[in-house]
Amino acid sequence: MASHRRPKQPSRTRVTVLTTAAAAAVAFSAQAANAAPSEKPSKDEVKAKVDALYEQAEQATEKLDGAKSKQEKLQKEISTIQDNVARGQQDLNELRDSIGLAAAAQYRTGNIDSSVQLFLSSNPDDYLDKASTMDQLSAQQVEALKKIQEKQRELAQERAEAADKLSDLSATRAELAKQKQAVQAKLASAQKLLNSLTAAERAALAAADARASRGASARVDLGDVPAASSRAAAAFAWAQNQLGKPYSFGASGPNSFDCSGLTSKAYAAAGVTIPRTSEAQANAGTRIYSESDLKVGDLVLFYGDLHHVGLYAGNGMILHAPRTGTVVRYESINNMPFQFGVRI
Repeated sequence: MASHRRPKQPSRTRVTVLTTAAAAAVAFSAQAANAAPSEKPSKDEVKAKVDALYEQAEQATEKLDGAKSKQEKLQKEISTIQDNVARGQQDLNELRDSIGLAAAAQYRTGNIDSSVQLFLSSNPDDYLDKASTMDQLSAQQVEALKKIQEKQRELAQERAEAADKLSDLSATRAELAKQKQAVQAKLASAQKLLNSLTAAERAALAAADARASRGASARVDLGDVPAASSRAAAAFAWAQNQLGKPYSFGASGPNSFDCSGLTSKAYAAAGVTIPRTSEAQANAGTRIYSESDLKVGDLVLFYGDLHHVGLYAGNGMILHAPRTGTVVRYESINNMPFQFGVRI
């Protein structure tokens, strides 16, 4: 009698899993079909993101300015050392030439002694270490040899210092390229966001910026706060003459400025040299921690990392180069996180 087996039934668990997965897929498809497309950011949202990118670009710009200043300083120091080495080598050659003349004179008489041969040695230190040789030299000869030795040591030290500074210069140039790339990347991101707006929206933002700059550059009530000093007054007066000039990263005039470029040039015009970057300017004078104690011409530092600086203008206002897309203008000190002032 043949056996009749019942067909194998699918696993109950497998049926449940398949059913659940199918239901989820149907639900997801329904949601996808009914979901609204991702909303395009509003003009105000784009502006907020662009402003944040511009601030980040300014942070990178201050680092860029610092790298530029260090590069310029190193180049001057290296040039000075190289000039010193060239002069030192000339002095050394003259000392050796004078000894050579003495040797030539003795050679002509057929009487060149061991002391003159010593002078002509490329390594006189070996001979000076020998007391027997020292005994053979006159006081004048010993003095001449010591001058050669000293000059050789000086040249070796200066060449080593120049090599160290050249290495530092190479690293500084690499940092310069890195910070420049960082600034350009932030500005490119900001421009990409602006390009996502319609032409009408971009025009509206540009018009708003232009109105803000015109209003801030116009005559404002600065009160009657005195200047911190005659040089502060001169620096502030010079900066006022730059009102309306555009912000440009890394610029220090005459046609455009970044924040620390404006303040450093203002004090230079007043006959005072201060560092190029805002972070370094924070240590250029006496710090003033209370806003109420600020006087016209004081430097005013903003943000925790001190990446922005302006000049106090009086009546709670500062004069500064704000950011990309703006011009040198007056603005309320309360528009940014105040850290402290610096009196030069």
